[in-house]
This record gives sequence, C-alpha cells and structure tokens, in this order.
Amino acid sequence: MGRRELVLLTDHSSTEGSRDVLVAAARAVTGRAPVLLDARHFMTGGGGRIRPDDEGGLRLEADGRSVAADAVVVYEIPPHRRRDFAPFQRLLGAHGARSLGTDVQAWRAATEKDLTVARFTRDGVAHMPTVSLSRPSPRAAAEAFDRLGGDVWARPCVGMGGDDVFHVTTHAQLASAARHYEHDGADWLIARDARNFTPDGRRHQYRVVVLDGRVVRVVEHVQADPDAPCNESRGAVSAPLAAAELPRGLADLAIRAVACLGLPLAGVDLAAESGGVVFEVNVHPAFGRGALEQVAVPYVAAHLEPV
Repeated sequence: MGRRELVLLTDHSSTEGSRDVLVAAARAVTGRAPVLLDARHFMTGGGGRIRPDDEGGLRLEADGRSVAADAVVVYEIPPHRRRDFAPFQRLLGAHGARSLGTDVQAWRAATEKDLTVARFTRDGVAHMPTVSLSRPSPRAAAEAFDRLGGDVWARPCVGMGGDDVFHVTTHAQLASAARHYEHDGADWLIARDARNFTPDGRRHQYRVVVLDGRVVRVVEHVQADPDAPCNESRGAVSAPLAAAELPRGLADLAIRAVACLGLPLAGVDLAAESGGVVFEVNVHPAFGRGALEQVAVPYVAAHLEPV
C-alpha cells in the first residue's frame, strides 16, 4: 500500500493565518508536514476532483497533483464561500473521508445567523431577543427596532470579523444601517443589546472554543469603544483565561450552543450579562496565543483517531 497523506484543505486567498498554525499542529501530531491544497479548487466551478483509489481509500486531484489522503482537515473557509464548498463537503462524506468538515447543514446553521437564531430558539439556547430582516420596509424595520427596546446591534446574516456590524440606538442610525445592507444585497438581523459592560464601562465578552463536547480554550475580549464589536480586528484586547475562570454556567451554555448546531468544533461568543447569552457560533475560530496546543493539535489528532 502506498503512503497516504494528511491533507490540509484551506482557502489560500485567506490571510487569517490559521493554515500556518494547523501545519505546525500536523507536524506535532504526525511528525511531518501535511499536504496543502487550495480549497478553491474544490468549490463550484473549480477543477478539483475526489475519487476512490484502488486500495479502498480516496484521492484528491487538483492543480496537477494527485494525493492519496489518509485524512482531510478542512479549515479557514470564509463564510461567503461556504455555499460553493458545500457540494464537495457532501462528496467527502459520500467517499467516507476521515474529516470533521463534511456536515453541510451544521456549517450552514452556524454561518447564516438567522438560521442560528432559529436553532437557538428551537433548543432553548439563551440568546438576546432577535428579529431577522430581509429587505424590510422602513416601517417594518422601525417597528422591530422599537419592539426590541431601541438599543440593538445590527449585523449581516453572513459575515465575519465584526465587519458591517453596527450599534444602533436611533431611528436615523437604523435607516443608515438598512441602506448599507440594501446596497450590499444582504439579509440582516437586529438583536437587543446585552448590556455586557465592565464596571468601568468597557464592553466585554468571552470566546469559548468547544471540541468534541468539551471546552478547550477560553479568551476574554474587552472593547474600550462601547459602540464597536468585541473583535480584535476592531480594537478589542484579548486575554486567555483558564476554563475555571469563566462565570458560572457559561461553559455549559457554550457546549449546548455547539451541540445545537451539530458542530464538532466551534468558537462561541457569549456574555455573562442578561442571564448568560450566546451571540454567535463560529465554524472556524481563528487561532491566537496558546491555541496551537489547546485547539489545533487536538483538532488535527481527532482526524487520526481510530474510527
């Protein structure tokens, strides 16, 4: 039998940096580098192919290469590209690939935030009251805004990194947000503000990474600007915490949120205020300090465990 490879499949146009961390993790787990393939080859319109090989495994073919795969680690697929990647995910599953990235419905439920809210509502996962909007009339948007108390966060149904997210406290700001999403052709939603402030008035929330039903990493984000998202890319400061430092109940809440969506790995953004609420769940949480050992290594190792 020929040598089989651990394949790392990511979108090579992404500059997030998760790919480099996963390469290091693969070296730590297997003692050698993974084979890197660009996920764009396997999206709609790409030339990548998957087929069974003569030894009962599978082979990935792209960009003039043919690789016999032992396991396929899928990561760093930007939200706006995931629908184009979905047909290949189904093929990975149909070919019995050893991969944690084949569940199309779980990815979609986490990526499209209106679907996330629907799942949370169905399963009783605590979240702030939310209204989904699809090209609403000015009156419909204003009525939803007033119903939520006139202090909300607006965000696109599909987005990342805190982009196109607005704190809205006036009808003028609401109208501006509506024009922004209409220009982009984006569905959006508004959620009541969670009042997640530190005693000195800064915003704060937690990112809890869950793998296989257990918390593996906790980071606290603190944002000096109360009107900006708690993302590092928007100026928030992050500090790793021990799981025991999470406010009571948040670990269980994060685990339930991930299970509700059916993901093996996810990063959950949540706050202790308002009784403990989940803001969103990230399919591919970005890595940071300490994440190699805490997240990337066990995630890669999970692909190689006996089935």
